[in-house]
Amino acid sequence: MWALVTGATSGIGAEFTKLLAKEHYNLILVARDENRLKKSAEELEKEFGVTTEIIVADLSVENEIFLVEQRLLTTNPTLAVGVLINNAGYGLKGRFINHTSAAEVDLLNVLVTAILRLTHAALPNMRNAKSGYIINVGSVAGWLTGSTYSAAKAWVNVFSEYLNADLARDGITVTSLAPGFTHTEFHQRGGMKMGAVPEFFWEKATDVVKAGWEGALRGDAIVISGQQYRAIVFLARHLPRKLVRRVQTHRRFT
Repeated sequence: MWALVTGATSGIGAEFTKLLAKEHYNLILVARDENRLKKSAEELEKEFGVTTEIIVADLSVENEIFLVEQRLLTTNPTLAVGVLINNAGYGLKGRFINHTSAAEVDLLNVLVTAILRLTHAALPNMRNAKSGYIINVGSVAGWLTGSTYSAAKAWVNVFSEYLNADLARDGITVTSLAPGFTHTEFHQRGGMKMGAVPEFFWEKATDVVKAGWEGALRGDAIVISGQQYRAIVFLARHLPRKLVRRVQTHRRFT
């Protein structure tokens, strides 16, 4: 059995590789940094005795998404991917108006286009096997008002919900995993200062991943990993949207 994880060398992606290795999946690790990929692959093989492959790819780039698609589209049944974790992602600091359109398109390529294309590439083998799990890492931001990032995560939610219902007849489960603030490299890489966020709001990547995997095994379309965030999403769904916009929660929940 094979699983493919994007953004596999840190944070939520790295925790997914460990969980899946414990479940005896061989792993395809996808990320931009070849050195970190090799190190992660070696550690997983040594600790869990699984087989690994690495694909060096920047998912904002057309040709590099194509590389990952080709691995998913393999016609060799012994190499077919039964679990796809679409985890790669990042955020842009500041206002939409202050970013170049090229930067915003790159962001959408990673957060939306890559997920769409890799999901589509994974489905033929999963349908042939009448089994498969796809977890798309979204965010609580998908229910809030945070520029391109929130809009992309809202897309992840709806896309996953649709496929969860549509593909059930094929034995395939698609789940959107929506964490809130999580202790990873995400905010540091984006140059975001998060010191003002109370500790109560922070989640551990291991807890997020555990919740996402258990939800996928149950067949859930949406998994909001933290109790505090389930409450926030409830409010965001039921408060007037004018109030949600005014609160400017996009500055806090990414």
